[in-house]
Amino acid sequence: MKIAMIGTGYVGLVSGVCFSDFDHEVVCVDKNPAKIEVLEGGRVPIYEPGLDELMVNNVEGGRLSSTNFKSAIGLDIQLR
Repeated sequence: MKIAMIGTGYVGLVSGVCFSDFDHEVVCVDKNPAKIEVLEGGRVPIYEPGLDELMVNNVEGGRLSSTNFKSAIGLDIQLR
């Protein structure tokens, strides 16, 4: 199953990583470019024990990725 997780806060990021660990293809989307940069750098922007290892394993396995909102929907829009 392909899943788009909108928002990479505590609920969204943990849920997205866990779904990818169950072999779903997940893209985590956020409008904050700083968060996406942190995720793309292989770092976890929140504190959740064990999440960093799960995230790395699933990124390396090709099941987890992250992008900004504009790229996810493929439109050139202005976000507030």
